[in-house]
Parts: sequence; C-alpha cells; structure tokens
Amino acid sequence: EKMSVYAAQIEEMDRGIGRVLATVREIKAETNTLVFFLSDNGGAAENPKRGLPGSVLGTRDSFEVYAIEGAHVSSGPFRKTKRFTHEGGIATPLIACWPAGIVVPPGGRLIRDTGHLIDLMATCLEVAGTSLPRTWNGANSTPLEGASLVPAFRAQPVQRHNPLFWEHEGQRAVRDGQWKLVASYNEPWELYDLEADRTELDDLAAAQPGRARELTAKYEAWAARVGVKSWPTLNRAASTKQ
Repeated sequence: EKMSVYAAQIEEMDRGIGRVLATVREIKAETNTLVFFLSDNGGAAENPKRGLPGSVLGTRDSFEVYAIEGAHVSSGPFRKTKRFTHEGGIATPLIACWPAGIVVPPGGRLIRDTGHLIDLMATCLEVAGTSLPRTWNGANSTPLEGASLVPAFRAQPVQRHNPLFWEHEGQRAVRDGQWKLVASYNEPWELYDLEADRTELDDLAAAQPGRARELTAKYEAWAARVGVKSWPTLNRAASTKQ
C-alpha cells in the first residue's frame, strides 16, 4: 500500500513536469532550452511517521514513508540507501534534453560516464558561453570543483582532472576513474573497481593496499581543504541495519 502511494506521487510529479515542458513548447522555447532531470540520491530508509493521529495513508493528513524495505527496492541493485556513500546512496540517473545542442538518435542515447551535481554549474556556464565571476556581492567566488558535461552531450568523455569526493554524516567516499574508496561511519575503508564491480561486492582494499592508501591520502587532503568535520553522533545501530 505504501508503494502504491509512492507510485501515485511519482505519477503526479511526472504530470507536473509534463505541464512545464508543454508550456516551454507552447512559447516556442523548447529548441534552445536545456533541461536536466535527476532523481534524489538513494531511497530514504528513515521512518519518521509524522502523520496526524488516525490519518489514512495517502491522505493530506498522512506523512509516511516506505522505510527500509521500500528504500532497498528503489536503490537496488546497489548497496545501502540514502545518507550512505555506497552506490545505493549516491547513484542516480540524469536525463538531459536540449534540442539545439544535443543531437541524439530516436529514443535517445545512454551515456555511462560519471557525473556529479557539482558538474551542473560548469555545464551551464559553458552552454551560456560565460565563466564564473571572480567576485560576487563584494566577496571572492568559490572556484568551481566540477567538470562540464557538454562533452557527454556529444558522446565524448567528460574531461575530469580531479577525483570526486563525498562526505555525509560520517559516510565518506572518493571516486578516481574506475576506482572507488568508500566507508560508512566508523567503518574501515573499502576499495572497489566499479568498472568490474558496479554493485560493490568485491572489496579489494586488502588485495591492493597501495591503491587504498593513495585514495585515502587524496580524500584526507580534500577533507582538510574543504573543512570536513567529524561526525560523532550517528547511531551505529542504524548503520548496521542497512
């Protein structure tokens, strides 16, 4: 029943997006409008139960979630769920549509390159033919960390010169090419070759300690540069349950 309500919410969202895009077509702006659509990262395993007492599931007074069972359905076949930095908590598909700038065969094209939310600003700046201002409202701008996804629009590799990093509530990860180092809160690092093991089942940290140390050093340098803080309060039992 919870999944049926969830499916209904997705249908309503889909209809809303359709109305927006229909309006873009009606005002003759579709050709030169770049649209990004991506889902939230990972299925949410939390179970807040914030509905009003006696509320019926799916009504305005209800505030329910599909909990750990539904989260694994949404995140599968990847490991773990939202909040974690294993693939089940960070992987999401991205749809890009831009008739003037993305020429694709009928039915679209699937690109398997890796992107990140931090890439969207760099992409939009390139598409707009501009660059990030050095200052904004009297303060120095924070330099861009992401890479433009425009090459992917042409089925070419994204030119990424630095690894990707994640940290959230003590969950941490670094992705450098095909290699990913990842750990949950208070857990040791795990190493995966995502080209061969997309679902993170074969931990290579013990077999390749040198690579694990190299990626650990890159993560620690990034964490120090951006000011990542320790996370002492996460409930370890919640991590184990995942």
